[in-house]
Amino acid sequence: MRYFPAEFEPQSFVQLIFPHPQSDWAPYLEEARATFVNIANAIAKYQPCLIICDDVDVVKSYFADHTDLIFVTYQTDDTWARDCSVLSVIDEDEDEPLLLDFTFTGWGGKFDASHDNKMNASIAHVYGAPMRKIDLILEGGGVETNGNGSLLTTAECLLNPNRNPHLNKGQTEAILKKEFGVEQILWLNHGYLAGDDTDSHIDTLARFIDTDTIMYVQCNDKTDEHYEALKKMEEELQTLRDIDGEPFDLIALPMTQPHFYDEERLPATYANFLIINDAVLLPVYNDPHDAQAIAICEKAFRGRDIIPIDCSVLIRQHGSLHCVTMQFPEEVSLRIE
Repeated sequence: MRYFPAEFEPQSFVQLIFPHPQSDWAPYLEEARATFVNIANAIAKYQPCLIICDDVDVVKSYFADHTDLIFVTYQTDDTWARDCSVLSVIDEDEDEPLLLDFTFTGWGGKFDASHDNKMNASIAHVYGAPMRKIDLILEGGGVETNGNGSLLTTAECLLNPNRNPHLNKGQTEAILKKEFGVEQILWLNHGYLAGDDTDSHIDTLARFIDTDTIMYVQCNDKTDEHYEALKKMEEELQTLRDIDGEPFDLIALPMTQPHFYDEERLPATYANFLIINDAVLLPVYNDPHDAQAIAICEKAFRGRDIIPIDCSVLIRQHGSLHCVTMQFPEEVSLRIE
């Protein structure tokens, strides 16, 4: 049997990929790097942060304090660690962690991802756990677990013909249950964000914050293009049940006001937070709803510090805070040379 640890469970470290001149961050590289430095420094106050970078000496120079920062060299295409990094499960029969290396194709072939897809095998030596290649196109931002038998995802992403066209819904469910050791797959058929390249990753829309609670994006503005889809998603969430047949507690996050860059609406979302040991890193956007989102999280995440991180630059590339990070459970150690 396998167990897929939830994000709110104890962690060993968080992984980042630092922006470099050959990435899509090039037009505003220093702005992007400043945001990644803020994220890494916030993480390092609570637990180690592994930073993958093209030039270790250059990247180290951005940090005044290297405590709990670990640097490893690899040249990536881009910096979306959530989607190209391994996913960690626990093999309960062997009582040891296992790293699942899924295929990453740049969200269904939208972007070149050849280097990103080879990253995990190339840096496998830094992980204190075995790694297994899985013949399935899947991104970490596309799945959410409550650590108690349920996996939450969206049909728009995992059943999209640009991912695994040879698999139907039943076959996809069977693989997910086998690889992650979950008992049920909870599908959302509604919900999207304008400007999102991921085909509606679940981590932009709805998140487990404990085994019984889902925090999700709610839109109350009937003039907003998201209103109908997010209303239908909310109704779907209300019908979901856990493996014991009980409904989930639901906590709504506000929708931001529309944010634009180069006349394109950006997928700003408060649901793209990162839970770490004793804290939650919450993306904010210099938006009138920031304070409300912070207050909601302060009430919901009792016992954890809420750390707002300005992610206004990140959404220019159609992602946010959770998208550029990947947490590892406490069972996975780092082999630091």
